[in-house]
Amino acid sequence: MSTPKSVTRRNTVQAIGAGAAALAMPAVTRAQAAPVRVGYAIARTGPWAGGAQVSQEPNFVLWAEQQNAAGGLDVKGVRRKIELVGYDDRSEIETCIRTYEKLMGSDKVDLILPPWGSNANFALAPLANRFGYPMLAPTALSRKLVDMRLPYFFSLLQQPDRMMGALVDMLVANGVKTIAILYMDDLFGLENFAALNGALKKTSIQVVERKGYPLGVKDLSPVLRGIKDLNPDAFIGITYPPDTILASKQAKEIGFNPKIFYASVGTAFQLYRNVIGAGAEGVTGMGSWNSKTSPGAKAYFDAHTKKFGGKEPDRWASGHCWAGLEILTQAVAKVGLDRKAIRDYVARTEHKTIIGPIRFEGSENISTPGTVAQWQKGEFEVVWPRNVATAQLVMPKPAW
Repeated sequence: MSTPKSVTRRNTVQAIGAGAAALAMPAVTRAQAAPVRVGYAIARTGPWAGGAQVSQEPNFVLWAEQQNAAGGLDVKGVRRKIELVGYDDRSEIETCIRTYEKLMGSDKVDLILPPWGSNANFALAPLANRFGYPMLAPTALSRKLVDMRLPYFFSLLQQPDRMMGALVDMLVANGVKTIAILYMDDLFGLENFAALNGALKKTSIQVVERKGYPLGVKDLSPVLRGIKDLNPDAFIGITYPPDTILASKQAKEIGFNPKIFYASVGTAFQLYRNVIGAGAEGVTGMGSWNSKTSPGAKAYFDAHTKKFGGKEPDRWASGHCWAGLEILTQAVAKVGLDRKAIRDYVARTEHKTIIGPIRFEGSENISTPGTVAQWQKGEFEVVWPRNVATAQLVMPKPAW
């Protein structure tokens, strides 16, 4: 595992500067001026990298840069530079956990930022809780994890029952009679699949097909051909970014064009729009915000796009990731680096963020409703529920 060159260089410059300044400073001042070491492991390689390198690590880098440009992170009134200590977890649970154990146990970093995905967060949360490190997770979609009620764990995304409940409400309100479901056979896929089935039981919608698939699948066309023959009103894909793109491309190739085509993680990515092209128009998926959501959201969107050479944040987890960083920043400014005090502040306060107010009940963000978004004229618009929508649902979906 290695730190990327950009982070290594920044850390070295900060360390040299701190060392030189320390020669002329009293001990108390030196302690105050020391960098705030923020550690994390994130997927830069492997199947998780597509999501991690859109929704999380760019935000970590942008946040540190913005804070340092302002003189450093406000630690209870004292500005201290941020030193990011980041590693590649290679999309491996074991590597992820081993790295965080080192960061929290022997390195004793001041704060941690979370890994990507439900699986990694599920594995890490009990360890972070044991070490007493607050963990604000923007890509953990797991009711099981929330229900563990780990005091130091906070999930920023809407949970499966909320997301699937909103989706089913939208299907019912728009007269959908039949659907087919394709789902990833892992924690994320199975929990969302169960939540979807639970919500469907309260409706008259008929499920004409339910199919699971493994991580790393390379061809979904046989399943999609079978679903096409059943002619459902809606297709629901509980998918990860590579599979979201794969299912969309192969549906286009075989001419499968239901009234609603919904795919999950990755639909909100700029990459999805770029790869699928004009065919992205009308595709729905997991999304909760865009630059119309708030002035802060627009400022964040613009700063991210500028910093990363035109690469846009995604319209779901990126916003929740930035909201988590906003909450962490507010907490440190208020209570300093005492991690229990940070935890208590996060748990007991309603936080102003770019995606709206966030308040936690236990580990769950109870303020952000389940949502559905849709590509319309180059923007991923929130279309459900209507009270938070930035545009109206377009149905039927235009042809690919």
